[in-house]
Amino acid sequence: MKKVIVIGCPGSGKSYFSKELKALTNIPLYHLDMIFHREDGSQISREDFDNILKDIFKKDEWILDGNYQRTLEMRLKECDTVFLLDYPTEVCISGANKRVGTKRDDLPWVESELDKDFEQKILNFSNEKLPKIYELLDKYKDKNIIIFKTREDSEKYIKNFNK
Repeated sequence: MKKVIVIGCPGSGKSYFSKELKALTNIPLYHLDMIFHREDGSQISREDFDNILKDIFKKDEWILDGNYQRTLEMRLKECDTVFLLDYPTEVCISGANKRVGTKRDDLPWVESELDKDFEQKILNFSNEKLPKIYELLDKYKDKNIIIFKTREDSEKYIKNFNK
């Protein structure tokens, strides 16, 4: 495990899992939200985002945390390990609500409320995004793919990582 992507629905805990994985492996961690978003809420261009990703790909080791479906296949081609947090929608909504008002190192601002458009993305994720993710994972089944269906499963993985 040298080049890792952590994907899943917003609110699933991708950033938390990625930080735990970084602590165990010392592999550099890059949060895609921190790359794409500026502090004022604006975004960098797609071209700049893609170029930054390509620069990261050149490194010997990395963990990329974030779904960003548009660049998913690009990241799948480059990684050796995939973690998919495929949790129920209500778990992701709860996770997104719990982080409201909290300063995080994976997002350049503090959310003051759960944005309704963002909440709708979570509600639509299983139907709109997840089928394509599984289709791509099937295409890249030569990768080490680990799918967690519950938070308990991912927590158990972290707890038993080096055992």
